[in-house]
Amino acid sequence: MSGRIDLLRLLADGALHSGEELAARLGVSRAAVWKRLQQLEEWGIAAEALPGRGYRLGTPVDLLDADDIRGRLPQGARDRLRRLEVHESLDSTSDRLLTVDDLPSGLFDACLAEFQSAGRGRRGRRWIAPFASAVCLSIGWSFRDAPAALSALSLAAGVAVLRALGRLGIAGLALKWPNDVVRGDSKLGGILIDLRGEAAGPAYVVVGVGVNVRLPAPARKQLADEGVDAVDLAALGAPPSRNALAAALIAELSNALDEYGTRGLAAFVQEWQDADALDGRSIAVLHGGQVLHGRARGVDSEGALILEVDGAPRRIVSGEVSVRPVQ
Repeated sequence: MSGRIDLLRLLADGALHSGEELAARLGVSRAAVWKRLQQLEEWGIAAEALPGRGYRLGTPVDLLDADDIRGRLPQGARDRLRRLEVHESLDSTSDRLLTVDDLPSGLFDACLAEFQSAGRGRRGRRWIAPFASAVCLSIGWSFRDAPAALSALSLAAGVAVLRALGRLGIAGLALKWPNDVVRGDSKLGGILIDLRGEAAGPAYVVVGVGVNVRLPAPARKQLADEGVDAVDLAALGAPPSRNALAAALIAELSNALDEYGTRGLAAFVQEWQDADALDGRSIAVLHGGQVLHGRARGVDSEGALILEVDGAPRRIVSGEVSVRPVQ
């Protein structure tokens, strides 16, 4: 365990701790404590320094624990879970699972990280989440035979995320095509699908999910500067523990992947339509370098967005567009 995570565990309660206390409990010098505090800033965590009194975090940190997460899983998910990894820091949880090549069908791997230095969003964008401010999770799954409309898997994953949040009492959320979880027009979470395999044979997929739990103000400002209106669970009320959220997401995503392998998008399309944040709204779609204006009319059986342009339906394929409601 790295030195800065030891320090973070001592500060995680949000209480005030003197430099002498921290140094004694860590068995290091005051100078080493200061260095570790600076290292925490690399994770987006800033400790308040109160002269003559000590240090504290502005917000208590809720750290992930693999044993706690595993213990919260329903038996079925626990039986299918081959490997659960929780990392302090990774480039990307999805990239970590993309190196796997021996996962048997019917089992799954789960990988979480407190901090991703190169977290990926859709269309090559960065996923911004300071240390322990979100749940950053990826699930690796092997399909013996790639299901039809595998490109629509992000829609099924979105339904699974809403199911997980619903289990924790979090309602009033919607899904914005093709891969965002939203409250109103504010983004709560996102989904990224990586696929390795053939269209008509075995396929290995990694489903990456990020859900904002408690974003610090600098991160919200950074997202706003990049054009992202973000919201977190803390803004919707007292958020669940991150371990409870991680377990609920793992359980529902693994169930959804199993169901998708047998029934495809048909098992999820009604729930997705019920949660469609864009249905009937006038939207602008960036498609092939052009901006199309029309009205969103749901999705088809393969998960493509149906855009009504000048009274005629137009099919927009996932992965090619950026969608923003017209205000």
